[in-house]
Parts: sequence; C-alpha cells; structure tokens
Amino acid sequence: MQFSDAPDVLVVGAGPVGLTAATELRRRGVGCRLVDRLPARLPYAKAVGIQPRTLEVWDRMGLVREALDAAVPMRGQLVYVDGAEEARIELTLPEEVPYGFAALPQYETERVLEEFLARFGTRIERGTELRSLTQDADGVTARLVTASGTEEEVRTRYLVGCDGAHSTVRKALGLTFEGGAFPEEYMLADVEVDWDLPPGYGVRSLHRGADGAVDDLLVCIPLPGTGRYRMSMLMPPELSAAPGAAGGGAVAHGLEGGRAPTAADVQAVVDRLAPRATTVSAMRWSSVFRISHRLVDRYGEGRVFVAGDAAHIHPPTGAQGMNTGIQDAYNLAWKLALAVRGGAGARLLASYDAERRPVGQEVVGRTVRHARQAVPAAPEDPATLLLREAQLLVGYRDSPIVTAPAPGVGPAPGPRPGERAPDCGGLLREIAAYPLRLYDLLRGRDHVLVLYADGAVDERFDALAAVARESSGGRVDAFAVLADGTPAGPVRLPVYRDGRGEFGRLYGAAGTGTTAFVVRPDGYLGARLSPPTPEGLAGHLSAVFAP
Repeated sequence: MQFSDAPDVLVVGAGPVGLTAATELRRRGVGCRLVDRLPARLPYAKAVGIQPRTLEVWDRMGLVREALDAAVPMRGQLVYVDGAEEARIELTLPEEVPYGFAALPQYETERVLEEFLARFGTRIERGTELRSLTQDADGVTARLVTASGTEEEVRTRYLVGCDGAHSTVRKALGLTFEGGAFPEEYMLADVEVDWDLPPGYGVRSLHRGADGAVDDLLVCIPLPGTGRYRMSMLMPPELSAAPGAAGGGAVAHGLEGGRAPTAADVQAVVDRLAPRATTVSAMRWSSVFRISHRLVDRYGEGRVFVAGDAAHIHPPTGAQGMNTGIQDAYNLAWKLALAVRGGAGARLLASYDAERRPVGQEVVGRTVRHARQAVPAAPEDPATLLLREAQLLVGYRDSPIVTAPAPGVGPAPGPRPGERAPDCGGLLREIAAYPLRLYDLLRGRDHVLVLYADGAVDERFDALAAVARESSGGRVDAFAVLADGTPAGPVRLPVYRDGRGEFGRLYGAAGTGTTAFVVRPDGYLGARLSPPTPEGLAGHLSAVFAP
C-alpha cells in the first residue's frame, strides 16, 4: 500500500457537483484532489435542465460564457392531455434576472466544468475508488484503489463526498437516508424527431384511463441539435421488471444497467402520445430509470461532508436535482477555503448543514408533490412559482452566520439578510464609457461590502471599509454605489453611480440615506445595515471570520 498526504481537500465523485466543489476550491487557491471511480465521463443526457440561479453561480465563477455557448434556451412547456393541448407555460422571468432557463446535457455540463478546472492545474483521477475513510480531530484518512489496482492511503484535512445516490462517503459516516421510492419504472432516450413544434419548448403529453388516472406519459426536453430531445416515458408493462424498489433498504434511483429500450420501444410510445405524428431517429442512448426520494439526517460529520445526490435524491421534476447539488458544493467550497486558511469563524462550517439541509428538504418535498400531479396545478401566484423553480427564492434567513435585522425593526423593501443579492444594471464609473451590471462588479470576488448613499457621503465610508478589512483579515472588498446626483465627497473607495436608479429600487435602498450590504461569495446577503455602524459591521463579520 502507498501512503501519501493529499492536498487540503479530497473530493470524491467527479459529476457536476464534485467538479463544482473542486473548481471553487482551486479558484480560491486551495489544493485538492478529485477522484472518480468511473474510467471516463458517461455520454448520457441524464440531468439536462440548467436553472437561472445556476447560471448566476457560473457567472460568479467565471465560466458562464462557455456554458451559454453549449446550451440551448428553455422557453416553456406544452402540456397535452389525451391529445389536446391543455396548457402552455411560458418561462418568463423579471427583466432584472440576467439569465433564463437553459438545457444542457449532463456530459456537456461536466465537460465545461472539467475544462475550467484544468485551468487551475487539477484533473480528475479516473478509475480511482474510495473504499473507506476514518477521521480524527486533525484530518481524514481515506483508502483509495486506483485504476491499476494499487491501494493508497491518503491523509487530508477535509473530505467532500459528491459520489451519488449510492455514496460510499455517506455510508462511512453512518448518515441515515430516509425516504421512499416510486413504484413506476421509466424509459429514457436521447433521440431526434421531425415534428413542427416550436423549438425551445418541453413537451408533456399524457393519457388518462377510464378511471381518470394517468396511465401513459411522455416528457420531452429539448437538447442542442436539430429536433433533438431527451425523452422520458413510463415503462410498458411487457418490458418492466418486477415492480417496486430494490429490497433490503437499498437505494433504487437513477439509471439501471443491463436493460436498454430500443428505438422501436420509444417509437411505440411516441406514436401513442406525441402531439404530432413523427419518426424517432438517431437514438444516441437509452436506459431504464427509477426514482427515489430521500434525504440525509445531516450534511456532514466533523471534517467530512456530503453534497448533491449523496445528500438528497428526488424526482427530476423541474430539473431541481443537479442544480441543487451544484449550489450545495458552491455553498460549501468558500467556507472550506476559509477553514483551510485558518480564517473561518467558529460557526462557519456548521452553517453548511444549517443552510443547505432545509433547501434539500424543501426540494424533495416539492418535487414529490409535483411528480404526483399529472397536469401542473394552477398556482395562486404563477410568478412566484416560476421564481421558485428557477431557484431564485432559495435563502438562508435563519442561518447562524446571517445577521438578522435588529429587534423591532420592520422588514425593509428589497432583499433581506440571507436572501439572494439581485443583479441590476446602469452602474456608471468615471472613465468607463459604458454602464455595468452589479454582477460584473461581483464576478471573481469573495465577500464584498457595498455601501449605498443617496445623501451626504463622508469619511465614514472609508472607515467602514477599514473595519471590514480588519475584521476579515483583508478578505472583504468594498465599493460605493451612489444615487445619481449624490456628491462623492472625500471617499477613497471605488465609486459607481446608480445611473438608472436600479440598485436603489431593487435593493430597497432609495430614500434610506446610507445602507451597507455585505454580499457573500455565493451571492447572498450576509447583512443589511441601515444606518451602518462599525460595531454592527464588525459583529456580523465576527460570525464568518476568525478573530
């Protein structure tokens, strides 16, 4: 057996979640190894939906351009019941949201992330499997087996399990994975069709039996390419294996090996349910799929954490799974980076479970409810539903590292602490002859203190920036956003003008005088202070950063 010291973090599993974790760690200068038991990237379009929030994450990371180049837009969904169009859902978001919905095959998502990770000198160690792990107060000892059969014992400071529904890391930690399974089996296929339906729209077509229950279902998600779709459909009884989930408490979820529907099997379903007569062709792959819904009791233990399918699995309704996992990894990585450097406050790593487990719980519950609805229910507020599906309403208002408003202070307009920091446009700076978006200013940065004023500005701005630097060990950037017409005064900070008033409106800051916003590395507000004081700012940062 070989013995070695790994870099600071060992990431197990190189799907989109593990790649995100490794990329974010390397982007922040943290050493890590990324291992995966598979010898190569799988050519399957499993997860295909990319939510607007994930595109915002990729923007902050610096790889959104590559993702947009590879993806196609998702404009909406057409719903058919017994051959008649029942609903047409448009995926239209408020104009200040910088990205729409997209479709991208999982193997393309992995390619984009893998190529971006390689810029930091890190590559996936393929064919390398985690067999066991133990941990103590100072680190984690992992036993790996490489593609050549060599056993290696690795010592690392932290370990992140992104190794899927059958996670070795989760089992090694003894985490529970409670939930259930759907009895149905589904067929999946990546095919081309020649119908004349509008491009960019998903198709959901179902048939009701004599009792009114759905007895046949076809769901088609557009993919890059002419007439190309990822189709899913109920498995016909004559092709199905014995019903029910795997016994003995095993997790039955995801693609099955050994059985693959033929093009003729897919064509038979399309002939019954497609809203237009069409021919299935160019089938790239097919498989059988089972669905479980499960959630761990905690997202980590000590120096070991789980993310993505290792922590939560659920129906693919609304393309929530991979996107939720990517955001798990994004949330965890900046916190681990601070911990590795000794800059993390006492509660920072514990906040990963406090923030992300409620999100996983909500997503599991919501997708199970939606999966049992044959036709999407008409919501009381369609706009709110769409924002939730876009994952733009995910928030951490109860987090231990978020500073809540002072007692007795009513809710201010705009985002509250723990909520997503929205984008806005029209920010102007001297010398630059073009307007900027807020996300342009946040890209590539970690914590940022944004100081807004629509009244007098004085040296207090620079004093607050100094407090931020001192309280964080120099890890907080700062700049000012001033309402149009507000004099900059003696401020030495970078100053941007709110040329169209969008910042003041979207952040509910117009008319407040002076307000300070602390934007976290993952794009959420850690604090909103109005009026800001050095003591209030230092108190918030003390929950995030070590003294």
